[in-house]
Amino acid sequence: MDLFHMINDFFGGLLLSPLLYAGIIILASFYFGKAMNLIRLPVIIGYMLMGVFLGPSFMNFVNPQVQGNMSFITDMALGFVALSIGLELSFRSLKKLGKGIIGIIFAESFGAFILVFTALLITTRNLPLSLIFASVAPASAPAGTVAVIREYKAKGKLTSALYAVVGFDDGLAIIIFGFSAAIARSILLHHTGAADSGLFTMLLLSLKEVFLSIFTGALLSLIFSYLCRKLKNPGDFLILTVAFVFVTTGLSRLLHLSVILTNMIVGITIINTQKTTIVSKISQQLIVLMPILFILFFSLAGSNLHISALPKLGVIGLAYIIARSIGKIAGAGLGSMIGKVDPVIKKNIGLGILSQAGVAIGLSLIIKSEFAGLGSSINIAGKMVFEGDIIGSVILTTVTATCIVFEIIGPILTKVALKRAGEIN
Repeated sequence: MDLFHMINDFFGGLLLSPLLYAGIIILASFYFGKAMNLIRLPVIIGYMLMGVFLGPSFMNFVNPQVQGNMSFITDMALGFVALSIGLELSFRSLKKLGKGIIGIIFAESFGAFILVFTALLITTRNLPLSLIFASVAPASAPAGTVAVIREYKAKGKLTSALYAVVGFDDGLAIIIFGFSAAIARSILLHHTGAADSGLFTMLLLSLKEVFLSIFTGALLSLIFSYLCRKLKNPGDFLILTVAFVFVTTGLSRLLHLSVILTNMIVGITIINTQKTTIVSKISQQLIVLMPILFILFFSLAGSNLHISALPKLGVIGLAYIIARSIGKIAGAGLGSMIGKVDPVIKKNIGLGILSQAGVAIGLSLIIKSEFAGLGSSINIAGKMVFEGDIIGSVILTTVTATCIVFEIIGPILTKVALKRAGEIN
């Protein structure tokens, strides 16, 4: 009998309450995250490892039933993360850095996409699986890079460039993901005869999703901005922000839009159209709220990691790590060369953008949810399993595991890059 059943028998089923689960997860992950600081690792590594420990791989406290009951937390956290990223994406700041930064963002994002797609297609011979892996690869983790910059109080050209690249490349990554996921989904449906659409139709559907997400986000941001201008009490901004993230995320799910892209557009519109005071008040409220959401988000993400499956995914995981790293670094170098940016940026920026966590795991969770039951059924050990379920499981397990690797080496290499650039005092 595992821990899950022992505890539930002892408490008479009381632990079936999602609130009680959430409280225990927050407490355990919070203190384990603090322990990571003692060995100079980001706290989110602690959250993820505690999730692994509490998940089916070890204690089975957070089992699939619990994960399903708490799935709304993932959507909620993604909504707030996307809004906070959008609030950092000022067009004025990007313009100051010059056109070269745009070249770097496109080159490193598509560099990672192309190399990962090629490497995984050679490794797995599975087109939809390779497309999904490639679409997740461009996403980076701004939190890891920004944490290092702030910890060492770095200043300079490379620091400014890193802020821009890790902020904007997530937006591009979401668009790439939208197209790739739509194509992969159509391929799986085609396997069952449920859809017989050509590539042009697939692209139109992807464009429709992206543009509807942009339109919905822009429309909601106008209403949000208008209501914000009427507020005076700082605490009221928290209530309004939470309400609009819930509304935006709920509408995105209802209309089958991108949760991340729609919420990010709300943030981008606000920072580029509203007064600095309003943006500042919204950001201050998010700073208070985000740590709790991060604990739950990364802990639940870690609980999805199945240790027993890792040996089977060794080649795939290794191919993903190597291809993504080369694609990011080489792509950033190529973009720097074409854009003729400062040599300090050109030599070092590739090392500072390897971190990967929140957005990538979020996209993987979306795949696991939206691809369930798609494609042909395959007999595995006497059990019929859908292609979509296999893809979702492989993507989530591999990306969660590789994110732990990237979240360890990413901040270390960011520090190396800043030191080489002479921007750490």
